[in-house]
This record gives sequence, structure tokens and C-alpha cells, in this order.
Amino acid sequence: MAGPACQRAAPAVVATDRGATDRNALDGMAGARAAGDRTAGARTAGDKDEFREKRVVQIPLIERLCRSAVVALAIAGLAGPLPAAAQAAPGSVVVPTPKPTSSAAAKEAGETASKAPADPARPAPAPAESAATPAAEPQTPAETPVETPPPYTMSSIVVDAATGKVLSEQDATERRYPASTTKLMTAYLALKALREGRRSLDSPVIVTRLAAAQAPSKMGYPAGSVIRLDNALKMMLVKSANDIAMAIGQSLAHESEEDFVTLMNAEAARLGMHETRFINPNGLPGEGQYSTARDLALLALAIRREFPAFSGYFDIEAITNGKAIMKNGNKLLGRFEGADGMKTGYICASGFNLVSAATREGRTLVAVVLGANGTIERERLSAAILQAGFETDPATKDERVEDLPPTPGEVVDISDYICGQAGRTARANERVEENDREEMFGSPYLTEMKRPPVTLKVGLGGAAGNELVAAGVSIIANYGIPIPTPRPEPPASEVVADGVDNDAGTAPAEAMAGAPAAKAAATSAAPSAAEPAAPAAEQPRDKPSAANAYTGGAITGGGAAAAVTSPGGTTGGKTHTEGGARLEFPLGVRSPMAKRGPRLDSRMDTNMRPAGFGRQRPDAPANSVN
Repeated sequence: MAGPACQRAAPAVVATDRGATDRNALDGMAGARAAGDRTAGARTAGDKDEFREKRVVQIPLIERLCRSAVVALAIAGLAGPLPAAAQAAPGSVVVPTPKPTSSAAAKEAGETASKAPADPARPAPAPAESAATPAAEPQTPAETPVETPPPYTMSSIVVDAATGKVLSEQDATERRYPASTTKLMTAYLALKALREGRRSLDSPVIVTRLAAAQAPSKMGYPAGSVIRLDNALKMMLVKSANDIAMAIGQSLAHESEEDFVTLMNAEAARLGMHETRFINPNGLPGEGQYSTARDLALLALAIRREFPAFSGYFDIEAITNGKAIMKNGNKLLGRFEGADGMKTGYICASGFNLVSAATREGRTLVAVVLGANGTIERERLSAAILQAGFETDPATKDERVEDLPPTPGEVVDISDYICGQAGRTARANERVEENDREEMFGSPYLTEMKRPPVTLKVGLGGAAGNELVAAGVSIIANYGIPIPTPRPEPPASEVVADGVDNDAGTAPAEAMAGAPAAKAAATSAAPSAAEPAAPAAEQPRDKPSAANAYTGGAITGGGAAAAVTSPGGTTGGKTHTEGGARLEFPLGVRSPMAKRGPRLDSRMDTNMRPAGFGRQRPDAPANSVN
């Protein structure tokens, strides 16, 4: 639209300047216009000058408008799509190689974006550099997260159970924290006690106060609970209950954790676990507790070889106490072909551990994985090394598990990674990716278990009795509460002989007279066999009567009648006979029972208020009125 307007205005613009001969394109039109003006002679010189000024003023404005329109058209032409020829020109554009993506979702998203039609409202991308210009190296986008590899390697080993040969291993002698795989040693000692007859399957296991105070994972039974040993083993191996492991250990070592730990370390040394040291029965973190994959494999082999009848305790898929189902943490059970044990473990310092076993066609392998970052990675690696072990011929291996040399160094502590931000993020990403995987845990050797787990019921009670608990008791009443012991008996006749009334400063005559007689009776020789024995009623009693036990009196003599001395004020003691023995009570010895009411051998006092409640009120006058 701007082009024709500029063409129409061009003759007028050029005609206003007769001396502008440098405009080559409009010279003819300007000459014709000047001739016409001279021929007409209609305007005067003054009018021509005024017209020329008006036209000169309008020239810059029109030129600016035309130039602006041309520039706008040029910009619009550049912003439009390239011609088909330009788009199809091969080899004129250098395309940087894209960074490969790890997920299939990103690949599908890229294909969708490439097939989508261009949005006409969206501005086109900037033109690419030509082939002559060297292309810059592709850089990783800032928003693309880069996974940080763990600052350590996992420790693992696979051993053939029949030959003891090592089929594969990686850092198998490096010291690590065993975590709950420690419970394998607790189970080993319990099974050993069963084999030797020191315990039976129904032996009681008492949850002590120390056991009940253990940190989770735990069953949570209160102190004093009683469990059968077989049920306790199931709880410890399936639930990985720390409280039950402590209770089992104490029950095998006379209620002493220290004694049981001594047994654990002694048995580890006997089995050849030279790089292992235990400090508790359950594997909770503590200074000085460590083991290796090699040593744990030796322990697993000992359990499989020595107690084959109890192998079913290690492959239980779940237990229930009637309220909830507790599944085994070993995810190889029911998912890996031939898996039949054994124990999991986890603390921050150790990572995720697993001692596993599998049997196929009569051949059993034992595998140990220590330091995995999550159960998915742990089970995936365990399945892979077990599968590789079954595909390996033991005849091609020469090294036995006992022959592996130790690795010097400190215990590997991976707490900063496992319980830090990097480790938690990696496990979270692993769980997200697991939702989109076709294979369980990303392993071709694991299959999803589509049936309910085989569940065994456990609970309290049903145990046999022993010196600590009766048979059939589920919980011991008032467990751990000390029973009060009776006070010692009061002194004998020596106190009576030395008894003095602290208030009056005098002693009763009966007491002074009876003391020599008591001493003479004690030191006199025994009667001969020819003499008749004295009647039972005349012999001194071994224990004073109930009243005498409270008042502190003593038996001082014998005969047909005995005198009892009881508090009688400040004038002296009183005596009475009881069973033929003479009982004396010195003045000043007050019985607790005597303070609970008025004396019955004196004048009846109407004031029945006990002396223990304060000072007695004086007797009211006879003429007083209440």
C-alpha cells in the first residue's frame, strides 16, 4: 500500500525543486512539469516561492514514511518461513549431536515434539550457523540433574555350600557393619542349645526390661512377657525384632547380655570368623561391632550344614500375631527361583545388607551383599550374583572361602551417603523408575509374587515352665518389681539382760534375776541319756510369740508357767505365763501395736485418739458438756 502512494507523490516532490537534476529516475517528469508551469504563466514569482516552501517542508515527512514502510516489509520478509529451496538445502546447517537420555519416556517425548506441527503463533527459531562457521561443542543443560555415584563400592561374595569354593567376590574381606545379620549368630547359638539338649522348642523366653527397651524394629511386648523359643526365633528372623533377639540371648546366658556376647565372639572365633566382633545380640549400632562378607558367608554355611532340619525357619515369608501380618524383608523369597533364606540388615553406617541362599537341583549357594543403597539395588545385585553362581562350575574355581586373606583397614562407614541427601534422592528415584519397569527391580531373574505370602501365626504363652516362670504363663505379673523382705528378728535374751529403762534409769527385778538363769541354761551341759527328757512345754521356744515379735521381748526361763514382761509405765515391768515359758519385756521397749489404741490393763480412757496422731487431749472436767 505504501509503494503506490510514494509513486504518486514522486512527481510533485521532484517538481518543487527545478534545480535538483541529480535525481536520475524522475528527470523527465520534472522537466515536463517545469515546461507546463512556464507555458501557463498563471502563477507569479511570489506564489511560486510560497508553493516551493510548502513542498520542501513536506519532502522529509513523506520520505520518512516511505522508508519506514520499506523497512517494515523487509523485517516481515525475514521473519517469515524460509523458502522450500532454502529449507531443503543439504549440508548447509550443522546440527549438534543431542545428549542421549536414559529413560524411554524422554525418547518418546522427543519423537512427539519432532512430529508435532509448527505453531504459527510461536516465533521461529534463530537461523542456524552456516557450515563455514565452526560449531560450538554441545554443553549439558543446567537443568539436567547429574547423578552422583556413591563414594564406595558394595561388598559381596557367592560361595558353593557343598565345596566352600568362592564363585565370585568383591571386597569380601573389607570390614563392614553387619547390622541385623548379627541375628544369624543369635539363631546359631539357639539352635546349638537345642541340639545339645540344653533347651527345647517350648523353652520359655522372657522379655526382660532390657529387651523391652531395645530400639525398633521390635515386637513391642511388655517386660515379663513369655514366649516359646520356636516362636521367638520366627519373630527374630522374619520381623527382625531387636527386643526378641535380646530376650533370646539373655535366656541362653542366665539373663546376662554380657555373657551371651562372650558366647557369640567365642563361637565366631571357632568358626573362623577372624574379622568379626559382636557387642550385642541384635546388631544395633555400637562402637566395636563389625564383620565381613566372608565371615558372614562362613556363618551362613555353618547354619546350613549343621542344622538342615531348621532351614525352614529362614525362609518364612510372613508371620502374624492375630492383628497384623509382618512380611519378611528378604524380597528374594517367592520371587527368585530356589530362594530359601536367610537374613536382612540395615543401619545408616552399613547400608542395606542381605545374606541370602538358594537351592536348585540339590545345589545350594550362599550369597552376601553389604552396603547397597536400598532394597531394590540389594535384591537386584543378590539375584544377579546368585544366577551367575548357578551358571558357574565349582570345578573351575580353586579358592575356598576360608582362604581369603583379610583386608587391613578401618570399618567402612557409609552413613553420610546412605542417610544423606544424595542417598535418599537416589533411592527415591529408584522407586519412581520401578513403577515404569516391566521387570521387577529391573532384574530379569526376579518375578512378581502374585499370591499372598505364606503366613505363620505366633504369639505369647504356651511355653514350658522353669525356675523363673510357671508353665503356660503368657506374662509374669509384677515382673521386675522387688518383693519386700521381712525385717530381721529382734535380739535374744542379751537385750533383755542389758535392757534399761532410759526414762527411769532402773531395770525390772524379774529381768535382772532372769538373766543369770538364761546364761546358766545356755552353758549347762546336755542331760545324760539316762535322764528323762523334759516336756516340750517346758523347753524354751525357738521363736517368740507374735506379741513378743512385735514388742521385742525374750523368753528367759522355763517351768510350769512363764512370765511375760510388758510395758507398764515407769513403775516396772509386768509378767504373765504363756505356754509354760516365761516371757519378759523390759521397760522402755515400745511395740508398734501398743501405740494404736488405749491400754487394756489400766483405767479405760475415753479419749480413743491414737497416740500416733499427735498429742493426747487432757481429760475433760466431770461437769463439762460436749
